[in-house]
Amino acid sequence: TTRVDRKVSKETRIEVITDGLFTRRILADQELSGVGAVLFDEFHERRLNADLGLALALEVQSVLREDLRLLIMSATLDTAAVARAIDAPVIESEGRMYPVETRYLGKSDERIEDRMPKVIRQALREEDGSVLVFLPGAREINRTAEALAGLGPDIILAPLYGALSPGEQDAAVSPAPPGKRKIVLATDIAESALTIEGVRIVIDSGLSRVAEEDLGGLGSRLTTVRASRASADQRRGRAGRTAPGVCYRLWDEAATRGLMAAPTPEILVTDLSGLALTLAEWGTQDAAALTWMDPPPPGKLKGARTLLTALGALDGEGALTARGREMARLPLPPRLTALVASAPGAAEKALAAEIAAMMGERGMGGESSDLTQRLQRFRADGSPRARSLKQQAKSWGGGAAPGGDLAKLLSQAWPDQVARRRPGSAGSYLMASGRAASVQPSDLLAKSEWLIVADLGGAAKEPRILLGLAISEAEALASQKVVTEERAAFDPKTGKFTARRVKALGAIVLSEAPLPKPSAEAAAAAMLAAIEADGFGAIGAGDVIEETLSRL
Repeated sequence: TTRVDRKVSKETRIEVITDGLFTRRILADQELSGVGAVLFDEFHERRLNADLGLALALEVQSVLREDLRLLIMSATLDTAAVARAIDAPVIESEGRMYPVETRYLGKSDERIEDRMPKVIRQALREEDGSVLVFLPGAREINRTAEALAGLGPDIILAPLYGALSPGEQDAAVSPAPPGKRKIVLATDIAESALTIEGVRIVIDSGLSRVAEEDLGGLGSRLTTVRASRASADQRRGRAGRTAPGVCYRLWDEAATRGLMAAPTPEILVTDLSGLALTLAEWGTQDAAALTWMDPPPPGKLKGARTLLTALGALDGEGALTARGREMARLPLPPRLTALVASAPGAAEKALAAEIAAMMGERGMGGESSDLTQRLQRFRADGSPRARSLKQQAKSWGGGAAPGGDLAKLLSQAWPDQVARRRPGSAGSYLMASGRAASVQPSDLLAKSEWLIVADLGGAAKEPRILLGLAISEAEALASQKVVTEERAAFDPKTGKFTARRVKALGAIVLSEAPLPKPSAEAAAAAMLAAIEADGFGAIGAGDVIEETLSRL
């Protein structure tokens, strides 16, 4: 079963679905009617949805379905840790594995897509059989395929990654015709639970793409990292499924000991706003009430809930709102679902869905940082993937002709990322959240004093603006509430306060005027801020406080 296709009948005994679809299934039917057992395969990958799905299934088992059987499967999992976490016995089964010779080719400064074609040609000369090549992503796969285009009619090149159609993926895993050899260029989608007939050569780049929190608030972004030892072992094993094989590794043997034992669980490093939305839909505000392999970090979960509240998905008590329920039905990061859910009319909803579909797929619409330009290019794109995304947008947006106020729409999803150019700067901006962001001075967006920033990348200290919309000051001021307030500061060196009356859009100061002295409330807040920043020494009471504490 996929998101767009389900093939199940009265005769079905085993249904294979993704962990994301399982989460939607259990949310819609908490008793899992008609399901006797749930098998979590390849659990060592520790995807966020797998951890979440297991936590929800364990609660269903303990509260509603004592008869529900749960089975966690993997060839490289730390079974003892899992058994302790869920109080389950361990069952081991030894599969047949042919011997695999490992050849270490050493480290190189070459780009992987430049080095890999040379190694593939070397392997074809040295060994018989088809080849399975592990590369980190589609970009490296396509560039490697281009470099191998002239290998001849006896060689079949087959890419294999998640964005390909089911037909293209089936073609990649089918055996090569008699008299031909196949080179499958794959991401870690081919790491496990997959046997390609005739493959006895594996070439491992040693690289993987993992999900990490996206600076622009688009859920998660894939980052290239060194593969773990568990992943490297899984890849190596693909060479010995049907016959003795050989595995070429593009690193030194000594470096293997320095690899992480297993992938870092996504729940510890990725954006948790989607998880927080799912927990609210499940009806729990206390994540600790569920059983986790690794509990979600409290700080990250709190930040995710703060964002969802700002987007209108949660109310002040943390419960799901009507907008939150609409957001939860779309398979997109919360900011993009908020874009669609907050649209006031049919035309606006169609426009929001179009933007969400485009932004939900990296690279769609080109690389321009200007949202209007990227949207134009997306509309003109006739590729199969673009056509599929446009069809999705119609299903999300209702099919009306897209239209409406673009600035007003974006401000509902990125209220904290309305930005103003810093005085005297050609490309540095301050966002309403208080974070800085920048574009190249030559960038088209840099000409505008005001922006709505829709995507960020690069370093966390001052990230690059990857996508934004130039707006007027009036549009910026209409995007959220402008506040006039008193602000005070305490200077530990002089022991004096300063006070100002400030008109601001979040952290963006629009105007300010000095005050002769702060109010008692503002002075207390300034004093507390100084203590939080520098300790009690900031108010000259450090020694006294320490002496008092030592007596307690």
